[in-house]
Amino acid sequence: MEERFSPLPPGSYEEKFVRSGGHGGQNVNKVATTVQLRFFPLRSGLPWAVAERLKLLAGSKLTAEGDIIIIASEYRTQEQNRQAAMARLKELLARAARPPKRRHATKPSYGSKQRRLESKKRRSGIKQDRRGGLE
Repeated sequence: MEERFSPLPPGSYEEKFVRSGGHGGQNVNKVATTVQLRFFPLRSGLPWAVAERLKLLAGSKLTAEGDIIIIASEYRTQEQNRQAAMARLKELLARAARPPKRRHATKPSYGSKQRRLESKKRRSGIKQDRRGGLE
């Protein structure tokens, strides 16, 4: 996979470390291993089309301010979670950088038209049979 955005511009993201939730005993209670990676698309210098696709792909990770927040907490160390969050961000950027394939208009085949009309006739017959007994 092509890495067009591997060195992210300085100031286009920030990392914050917080304590993980859930089970885990003493380690979870005293070590902040979860990474919150906040990416600022407006500061990153992305082309307009890529930034728009990125907003669509981000979904619930997109904030009201237009930032993207990625949370990684699957590993026990800060460094592994940092790498996981950065990998997810780079994968998201790579997907946004790929323009969607253009759809080429095609006509329905003769056979598909015939099958469609046949199923409409069949359905019509079923409904007509239901109407017959109300006299």
